[in-house]
Amino acid sequence: MNVIEQRCPEMKIPWVQTIPDHWEIHKAKNMFIKQNRSVHEDDEVVTCFRDGMVTLRKNRRVTGFTESTQWSGYQGVRKGDLVIHIMDAFAGSMGVSDSDGKSTPVYNVCTAKIDLNNYYYAYLLREMARAGYIQSLNRGIRERSSDFRFEVFAGLFLPIPPRCEQDQIVRYLNWKVSQINKLINAKRQQIKLLREYSLACINDAISLGAPKSTHNKDSKIPWIDNLPNNWKTSIIKKHFCIEKRIAKKEGYDVISITQKGLKIKDISINEGQMAVNYSNYQFVNPGDYAMNHMDLLTGYIDISKYHGVTSPDYRVFCLTDKENCMSEYYLRVFQVCYKRKIFYGYGRGAASHGRWRLPKVNFLNFQIPLPPINEQRIIANYCHHVETTIQNAVTALDNEIGLLSEYRTRLISEVVTGKRDVRDIVVPEYETVEEPVDDIIMGDNENEEAEE
Repeated sequence: MNVIEQRCPEMKIPWVQTIPDHWEIHKAKNMFIKQNRSVHEDDEVVTCFRDGMVTLRKNRRVTGFTESTQWSGYQGVRKGDLVIHIMDAFAGSMGVSDSDGKSTPVYNVCTAKIDLNNYYYAYLLREMARAGYIQSLNRGIRERSSDFRFEVFAGLFLPIPPRCEQDQIVRYLNWKVSQINKLINAKRQQIKLLREYSLACINDAISLGAPKSTHNKDSKIPWIDNLPNNWKTSIIKKHFCIEKRIAKKEGYDVISITQKGLKIKDISINEGQMAVNYSNYQFVNPGDYAMNHMDLLTGYIDISKYHGVTSPDYRVFCLTDKENCMSEYYLRVFQVCYKRKIFYGYGRGAASHGRWRLPKVNFLNFQIPLPPINEQRIIANYCHHVETTIQNAVTALDNEIGLLSEYRTRLISEVVTGKRDVRDIVVPEYETVEEPVDDIIMGDNENEEAEE
């Protein structure tokens, strides 16, 4: 069915140029009311995440929050409420609660004054955030945040499709988004399996050779079962040297470490803040190893291609026994120890906080396999081939995921703004499929909430 469009009167909805002619436009204050319910004694905490889910915190994760010791100011939330995170709305933190509970006062908890489908308006508001309109409303607050208080929300004009059309839009989008999510999840599972296969291949190569040896012996190394008969074992301090070379002054490139390796850090701009003093940082030269020994769960290790300085919390060391050891082979050994969390077992610290450190003496006495140098070269080349092949496949899958995500975004945008008419589309029975979301983008900040 063709949709006759009307230009939004007097640009009342600046982020949408046209809407269907039969849709109305009203201010949000005439459509929604902000609730301020009291909290029940048995209410649990409801959290509003950046992916649009509003649910009991325990349903998603229980760590990474600053827990409140006092609940004064908290408000009651009921299933079906439209919930908007005032400070995180720009990132899409709004949705319909699936649970009864209590929430921080930094949420707008809204109910409809008239006959509306809150799920449609959750889709609409998230599209408003994606289009950057909510961010554009900010006045005098820090970047990457918003101040989307109810007074601001209430003053905005919103489209009002007929209620039956709101319901159809929600049904249609839930169906199509589930279909897309199912495809994305399948590709993410493929990526996970490919990475596991890559790690397994490299793990076997550094401990059994490439190709695998069939004549093996007990390794006597805690993290390796068997080794080829012609391999020896050793400890790190016999072949590597740790030197802390303090820079003393500034003016060098700062090298940071990530799970993708070492990179030169841009210290000229740091979220608008002045750069810190780097004069106590340590030198790192091309060919040096640099490892994050302060974060054994998510840290990483790499060989530097640069000359510069790096954090005093990193461990910088170099290969001293080039006759018996090849840098690229032992880089693979150390990377496997990170990925398999082997270093974690030799560390010290607070496990509950997920941050352990690897003491220098434990690292220097860490046992390693010592193949003949020619076999190290073969293994290093094999590992590079495996990693490159797998990474090419992962990159192709990532690109496909990106295209699917772009299509999902465009579809939601066109449907919620009426550019795509879905009134006559029959929605079949389907399985609801959510897209997995990393904690990094789940986006609830209890510290900010406490400040309010």
